[in-house]
This record gives sequence, structure tokens and C-alpha cells, in this order.
Amino acid sequence: MGSDQGAAWDDSNLNDPHAVADKRSRVQKMFTAIAPSYDLNNRVHSFWRDQAWRRKAVKLAKLKPMDVVVDVACGTGDLTLAFARGVNSPVIGIDFTHAMLPIANRKSQIANPPTFLNADATALPLPDESADVVSIAFGIRNVQAPEQALREFHRVLRPGGRVIVLEFSEPTNPLIRAVNRFYCGRIMPITATLISGDKSGAYKYLPKSIGTFWSREKMVAMLDEAGFIKIEQHPMTFGVCVCYRGEKALVPSPSGRGLG
Repeated sequence: MGSDQGAAWDDSNLNDPHAVADKRSRVQKMFTAIAPSYDLNNRVHSFWRDQAWRRKAVKLAKLKPMDVVVDVACGTGDLTLAFARGVNSPVIGIDFTHAMLPIANRKSQIANPPTFLNADATALPLPDESADVVSIAFGIRNVQAPEQALREFHRVLRPGGRVIVLEFSEPTNPLIRAVNRFYCGRIMPITATLISGDKSGAYKYLPKSIGTFWSREKMVAMLDEAGFIKIEQHPMTFGVCVCYRGEKALVPSPSGRGLG
């Protein structure tokens, strides 16, 4: 996996990481390496904004007390736990990197502890129409086939269910975009690697994976193509991340698209 056997990502495969044939295994190796320091790096390098972004995502889901929530690419469980505190019904966190899940379980000493499963976003081990909310935070760009994952989210949602996709974005303001690119591309890879001791190339991958992933317009188009309706964009913190919200139609149309 590259010239450095310890690295999942290096200069040979970072030009467009989404085009790499074995992206899935590289992403899994990367997250296994950084799992112990994942939460600390999230806090420090978002300037403690990441939890506020997750709270906004939960608010946009418009939870009802008995909603069943599935949080995909749950990592160490921050968004999963935020949802679990808002409902009295099952909350399931799913991640394909096993090393993340023991950390998530240790954090789950709450009244409504989530259930965590080791599975892939493109093949959720859940029945059709079994969830009211499906979420994914900072994970859709890491999936080998993100369009397939969106179709899976649609499959497991009940009619009227909500999808929540929280993802990094390129700010539209040119000055803010330039500052953000410098921070993510030049500063964060150094400081995050120092904190984590990472040798997988995770923090070189992060800015490249953001800059080469779907635009906001493409994300909306792909949610629409997956069958979602009433798609909204909610930019946060000068547009460095966006929360996308969509719904599964109550009545399907003959073409497969919803009628609302």
C-alpha cells in the first residue's frame, strides 16, 4: 500500500484519493491507526466546533421520542450519542472500522445506550423501512461508493424518514476558502500528526479528500438521485461544513421518485 508499508496514503495516491481502487481498505487502515487520538484531534482542529455541528445535525433531524436512529460511519460515537440523548428508542451506530467501536462503547454510559455494529455503509445489516432517521457525519466522502451508501440509507428509512449528511465543504467566500485551504493543507497535517503519532497519512488524506469530493450541488443531486425529496443545505462556520437534510417520500411515484 504505497512505498511506505506503514502508510495508507502518500504522494503516490493522493492526487485523487476517491479514484483509488482500494480506497476502502486504505480508509479502514487509516482509521484503525488514528482511533485512539480521533476525538482529541477532532476537538483541537475544529476549535471545539465539531460538537456544535453535531448538535445542529440532531436538531435538523426533528426527532420524535420513539424514532429509531441509525448513525452510519459513527466512529467513536459522538453523533450517535447526541441522538441517543434525544430519544427513548433504539439508536444504532454502524462503522466498518472495528477499532472505533470499543471507544464508542466506553463513552456510552447514558440512560439510552446505543447499540454499535461493525458493518459497511454500502451494505447495512438492517431490514427495509426500519429506521426513522439515518445520519452520517464526516463519513460519506470516505465511502468507496458513496452513491450506493445513499441508496442504502433510502432503503432502510421508513416513508417520511429523514436523512442527515454532515460533511466538510469548501467555503464559497474566496478569502475564507484560501485561509481554510492553508490551515487544512499546511498546518493541520503537522499538528494532527504530532498529536496522534500517525504514520498512515490520515491528515494528508483529509484535505485532499475534501477538495476532490462532491461539490454542494453534486451532493444535492446525488441525494435526489437516491430518491430523497425536500433536500436542504445548512452551511455552518463560514461554510467549512454543511449539513444536508432530505426526506423519504410518504408515497413513491411510478418512476421511483417520491411524491411527498
